[in-house]
This record gives sequence, C-alpha cells and structure tokens, in this order.
Amino acid sequence: MMKTVRTAVVMRTLREQPLWRMLAATKAPAIIALLQQLLLDSDRSLPGSILHERLARELSQLRAAGEDLPETARQYVAQWLAQGWLTRRLPPGANEEEYELSVEAVSAIRFVNGILRPRTTATESRLSLVIQQLAQLAEETNPNPTARIQALRDEREHIDQAISEAERNGVQVLSSDRALERAHEIIGLAEELTSDFRSVRDQFDRLNRSLRHSLMENDGSRAEVLEQLFAGVDLVAESEAGRTFNAFWRLLTDSEQAATLVQSLDEITNRSFARQLESRERRFLLNLTSTLLDEGGGVHDVFQNFARSLKRFVQSREFQEQRRLHYLLKEATQAALSAKECVRANQPTGYALMLTSSPVRSVSQWVLYDPAQRVTDSSMASADPPQLGIETVAELLRQSEIDFRTLRRHVVTVLEGQSQASISEVLAAFPAEQGLGSVVGYVALGARYGEVTPHLEIVAWEGSDGICRRARIPAIFFIQERLHELIA
Repeated sequence: MMKTVRTAVVMRTLREQPLWRMLAATKAPAIIALLQQLLLDSDRSLPGSILHERLARELSQLRAAGEDLPETARQYVAQWLAQGWLTRRLPPGANEEEYELSVEAVSAIRFVNGILRPRTTATESRLSLVIQQLAQLAEETNPNPTARIQALRDEREHIDQAISEAERNGVQVLSSDRALERAHEIIGLAEELTSDFRSVRDQFDRLNRSLRHSLMENDGSRAEVLEQLFAGVDLVAESEAGRTFNAFWRLLTDSEQAATLVQSLDEITNRSFARQLESRERRFLLNLTSTLLDEGGGVHDVFQNFARSLKRFVQSREFQEQRRLHYLLKEATQAALSAKECVRANQPTGYALMLTSSPVRSVSQWVLYDPAQRVTDSSMASADPPQLGIETVAELLRQSEIDFRTLRRHVVTVLEGQSQASISEVLAAFPAEQGLGSVVGYVALGARYGEVTPHLEIVAWEGSDGICRRARIPAIFFIQERLHELIA
C-alpha cells in the first residue's frame, strides 16, 4: 500500500514537469507540430527574430487549415518559455538571443513520434545488441586472467572460422529488411545521444548557477571565495555529468574512432537498402558526425569557459556590486520579517517612498514630428553700403600686401648717398612700416637685385603693437651698379 502511495506522489510530481505538461496540453498536436518543424527537423537553434518570423508564417497556415490559434508568435514563444518547452541563451558575440528546444520537449516529441512509428516487438537487432552488450560486460568485468585469455582465444578461433567460411563460400550479407531494421535502431540511438548532450549542458548550467549562488552567500575574503571557486570547478569536473562527458568527448575526438565512424557512415549511406530510409533519416546519417561534434563542442566550450567566466566574475566589480546588493536585500527582508509582527499591513508608517516609474501614454497621444515647422529663416538681409574713401582702401591694401614700390624707393634713396647698403642699414634709415612684411619684402628684393653673402646679420623692427622684435637673416647688400634695375 505504501509503495502505491509513493508511486502516486512521484507521478503527481512528474505530471507538473514540462514533458507531461506538453503531452497533456489542450493544443498539444499543434504545439508539437510547430516545435518539431521549427526546432527539431531542420534547425536545432534559431535567433529570436527568425523564430518569430517563421512561427508567424506557420501559424497562418494552421489557422487557414482550421486550427484555433488566436495568439501572436511572440506570445506563444513567451508561453513556451514559461512552460519549460523552450530554452533561451545568448551565445558569446551574438547580437540577439537564440532559442532551442528543452530536453523535456525533445523527449516528448520523440515519444509521440515513436508511437506513430512503432517498431516490431523483440526485433532481431535489439536482441543481438542486448546479447552482445551483456557478453561484453561479463567479459570486461571478469577478474580471472585465465578466463580472459581463454575468451580471447575463442574469439580468435571464431574469427579464423569466419575467414575460412568466407574464403570457401563467399560473404553473406544481411537482407534489406534486416539491414533497414538495424539502421532504424542505430538512428534511434544516435538521436537519443544528441539529446544527452543538451542534458549534460543543462546540468553544467545548473551547477554554474548553484556555484554562483554559493559564492554570493560566502562572507569570506576574496582569497577564500577564489578557493571555493576552484573547489567548485573541481566538483563540476568530478560530477557524474562531467566524468561522463569527458569520457565521451575523448572517444569522439579520437582520430581512429572518428575515421571509423566517417568510413562506416559513407559505406552505409551508399548501400542499396539505405534508399528505403526516409529523407529525414538519410539526412540525419549524413550529418551525424558534424552533429555530434557540434553538440559536443558546444558542451565542451561551456565546460572549458566555466572556470574562466567564474574567475572573471569574482575578480570584477560586478561580483562586488551583486554581493553588496544581495546583502542589502537580505537585510531588508529580515527587517521586513521583524516588523511584520509589529506593524499592520494598512497602518500608516509616516514614510514616503519615491518609486521610479516611466510615463505611460497612448499611441494616439503621440504627435508626429514635422520638420517644416522648425525651419529657420536662412535669407540674408541687404546691408547699407560702407563709407570707404581712397585713403581707407590704401590702408587696407597696405595691411594685406607688401608694398614693394615703397621698399624700392627706400633702397634707392639710401644708395644715392653710399656705394652699398645692407638691409639693416635700410631699416635704420626707414623703419619697417609693415613690420615683418617689410623685412620679408627687403629680403625678396635683395635676392633678386642684391648680392647675397654666406654670412648672417641681425635686423630689428617695431611691430604695430609697439613691441621691438629681432631676427637673423642672410647678409644681403644692395649696390649702386645695379641701381638701374631697382628704378626700372
């Protein structure tokens, strides 16, 4: 009687799990058809935008066929997430979240497909597999070396007899029916194997969350937290999921085993009986190697990045902020529980709490922006003509250009009283009216009409701001023999 009660309790608990809820859902046929089409038969994961687009298209087709599916694609995705039929992840470097079926949803869909395609009871291939596995288990667990040696000798004798039989009578192959039966069994086992990868990855995720939670609860120093962190990583590696996956990953990445798998798949898919397989089954066999490596590689990456991500989390400010927030929430919860017995729920406390919120307005209240309403006046008004005379124009010209005519006149005046003159002597007789511009003008005239020497001289002039400045320039001399060139 107690066993029946315990079984009923277990079944009641199981009924609340996602697998049973999917099978018992009111619209289970449509839900299973949609999820199988979108995330099992072709793609195993889809970005959110693509999933919503494809789901909306499939919903339209089902509604046209008479199905009652009133919700939108986004609403159904949100419901399936809440029910535990979908999982949502953000891969590193991705721009948006990706969705895939949960392990329970995959099991439910394959359970229904198994009912639709029932296998023959006690098939020969299943019985041969059981006998082979039992014999191998008995042999590999036998500690007696004599019995093991005898078993190996019997196996060698059996192989020799098989070789002799093949040499005398040729090779006997399986019939198409038996080969097709074994192919179905292999495909079923391989599909369950790909589901096991997701189960292992989910276990790693649960271990990751539980370890982060325990790190948040730890009141010790950062060194103690890091010590607990690496202890937790060792715990993950030594867990059942970790040991099982590491063993399987070593087998899958073994070069000899991988070559055997690829060669066997190529040979099987080229056999005549393989043409009787469904297109989905043939596609699954052709992509089996890449599927196993992709699924296993995803789990392997999660496992390898596990320690690094936790270490970065502990050493970053994010960990400190989350830890501080966690403690504040705990203190607030404890204070609320303490005040619960003293303060009634509707009793005024005299404390006003400013809650953050955002204004909510209807879309009909929004006003479209019209750029034409805020165009600035870019027209230019006509200004009055300025009062400019000849003197003002000449002064503006003197400030913008070098007056070479005046400079020539100054040089000629100096040379009328002496045979030669340097630029410094000309500036001493006629101060630079244009400042540095006059000096540059004398240098330009001297380079054309004077004698340039390899020596340097220092010249001085006073700028328009009243400050005296000096500069070192090439020693250039104006001579009377070339006076006619300056006058011309």
